[in-house]
Amino acid sequence: MKILGLCGSLRSGSFNASVLRTAVDLTVAPRELVVWPDLGRLPFFNADVEETALPDVAAELRSAVGASDGLLIVSPEYAHGTSGVLKNALEWLVGGGEIAAKPVALVSASTAITGGDNARAWLSQTLTVMGARVIPQDLRIPQVVRKVADGRLTDEPTVAALRALLDDLADVAAEAHEGDGTFA
Repeated sequence: MKILGLCGSLRSGSFNASVLRTAVDLTVAPRELVVWPDLGRLPFFNADVEETALPDVAAELRSAVGASDGLLIVSPEYAHGTSGVLKNALEWLVGGGEIAAKPVALVSASTAITGGDNARAWLSQTLTVMGARVIPQDLRIPQVVRKVADGRLTDEPTVAALRALLDDLADVAAEAHEGDGTFA
């Protein structure tokens, strides 16, 4: 089972990237969590460009989403929504259809006490409109600065909640493949 991780932050010391690194650490075979290397490589979405000459990096992202069994999206909150870089990535995915019916789990980590609630709500609504299967379980990580050290989550209850979310995502992805023999 292959899960694709997307991080909505480009900051070198990103708390959200720390969460995603911890998720990779928690993933064991036969599951695999592969992190898309850098959403910042995507050019700004332009429908004219999409129709005439899809950029290689956008085609690579679409291919990675299509080849995955599910997505784990970890996002900060900016101005009551997700980051511009993550919104841009989602815009490149709209026209390809690879995200349709794809199980998606959402995590938001924030230094604020709200834990990025608005970002997760925005993502859930947008992904649902795109046809993704956003699982009802999600994870909010408020005051994340107190829960991360050395680029990893260190708060045990939060790590346990992340592990449970990964299990929930894997269960939904496995259900999506019932009957096709993929996960026998």
